[in-house]
Amino acid sequence: MIFRHVSTIPSTRENNLHPTVHKSSRVISTELPEDHKRNFRVETRARVKKMAIGIKAMPFSYVAHFLAIVGAILVLIWCIGFRGGLAWEASNKNLIFNIHPVLMLIGFIIIGGEAVMSYKCLPLKKPEKKLIHLVLHALALILGIIGIYTAFKFHNESNIANLYSLHSWLGIGVIVLYGIQWIYGFLIFFYPGGTMTIRSESLPWHILFGIFVYILAVGTATLGYLEKLTFLQNSGLGKYGAEAFLVNFTAIITVLFGVFVFLTILSQPPQEDEHSYSAI
Repeated sequence: MIFRHVSTIPSTRENNLHPTVHKSSRVISTELPEDHKRNFRVETRARVKKMAIGIKAMPFSYVAHFLAIVGAILVLIWCIGFRGGLAWEASNKNLIFNIHPVLMLIGFIIIGGEAVMSYKCLPLKKPEKKLIHLVLHALALILGIIGIYTAFKFHNESNIANLYSLHSWLGIGVIVLYGIQWIYGFLIFFYPGGTMTIRSESLPWHILFGIFVYILAVGTATLGYLEKLTFLQNSGLGKYGAEAFLVNFTAIITVLFGVFVFLTILSQPPQEDEHSYSAI
């Protein structure tokens, strides 16, 4: 006699064909979205962590903050102490131009750098860091646009051609890319906000593109120091005078600030938890 074992447990195929018959199927289907969210968070943190070095960010950020203060002091000494001051309207058009390096260094490079570092050096929760990051970048963008406008204003009122140098070309490119980066970040990570998939996939590229634009901004600022100092020296400024050394040292401080901003964002945040640099 041959006995056939008849299983009372539905097969996998039957489960797939009739998912509504079994309560367990309903439970699993309702839990999947949360599992997807958890997986996205884990994968995003893993991607960002691969981009970081195994050193804490705080020491690098302290050096960057110090260099920011030094750079701000030096550019103010140069434009006010050596170049005669700042003015929006003046018969001496050089006073109008002096606003340009002040706003581009303090407003664009330094505040922009602080915005970049905010996710890595502030021991706050993610929503708070996100808001600080967004506001500081917006402030840097606005001050950068005003700084570029003052250069055009100086040129127009002094009958000087616009956009003839590499510095000016790169400057326009940087401010446009910076604006695109901010708008994209606002729409995807802040309001109205992209889907979990879009945010998770966008974050590493958002970081990389931001680093690229910031490095380009620092390089463009360095070209600006060189261009202005060359003009001044061609007009009789001593090549080994105090002002020439001041401008060169300001450029060096700007580069070093950019280096330590870069090291900060590649380092580990204060807390390795869900509130660190992950999908917003």
